[in-house]
Amino acid sequence: MSGTLSKMRSEHGATVQYYLPVGDNQLHLNPYLGKTLSFTHTGNIYCDACGKKTKKSYSQGHCFPCMKKLARCDMCIMKPETCHFAQGTCREPEWAEQFCMTDHFIYLSNTSALKVGITRHSQIPTRWIDQGATQALPIFKVSSRKLSGLIEVALAKHVADKTNWRAMLKGDNAPLDLRALADELIPEIESTLAELSADYPDGAIEPLNADIVDIRYPVLEYPSKISSFNLDKAPEVSGTLLGIKGQYLIFDTGVINVRKFSSYEVEVVQ
Repeated sequence: MSGTLSKMRSEHGATVQYYLPVGDNQLHLNPYLGKTLSFTHTGNIYCDACGKKTKKSYSQGHCFPCMKKLARCDMCIMKPETCHFAQGTCREPEWAEQFCMTDHFIYLSNTSALKVGITRHSQIPTRWIDQGATQALPIFKVSSRKLSGLIEVALAKHVADKTNWRAMLKGDNAPLDLRALADELIPEIESTLAELSADYPDGAIEPLNADIVDIRYPVLEYPSKISSFNLDKAPEVSGTLLGIKGQYLIFDTGVINVRKFSSYEVEVVQ
């Protein structure tokens, strides 16, 4: 099997099921737990957007020209509170109408610790799985990506907004009472919520009373020491597959962030 890598596709269930896209193929990874799996980078990288060969990958799988012109690669994707759609300077207004001017959720999750994050309505629970969360709780539904970012920034003054990936890969945290934690955090941002509610139409911010989502990952054994594969430095990844969590494959020989190497061409040996 050969082709370019894309971020792993996941299905939420009793245990997350993972599929590794390799070109037009998808390799179901769960059956390989406890078995040897190998793949080798051919040295080729093809842009995820235009398909052209590129010497270096930018913004998780793009060539430099696409990285500069596509809205999905703009800084406001990483920092949604900086959205500039209203100023008329969006790189792709039609793309933004579909992906940014739509319902988003602000959530709390249990990853390497308690964390706040945002995601589009269509990315639940995929976003939580991609981050390696073992629990997640949506706390607000809002009408746009920018609005979700503004609320996230306010909450991030009180709780982390990033995952410590090394800690996440060393095991699952003890369960948290996310509802109780939300009840403690939300009053801390009441003034921000009031200001935003005054600036946005009625119904743009909807508090939620959702259920906590639990997520279990297919892991036989967590590593005691984290060692990472880097396809830019060493083309071969090989070892016994011990687990999958977030977008990481956990081998007895090291771990690899599949999403980091999107658009890298590989040959897989099953």
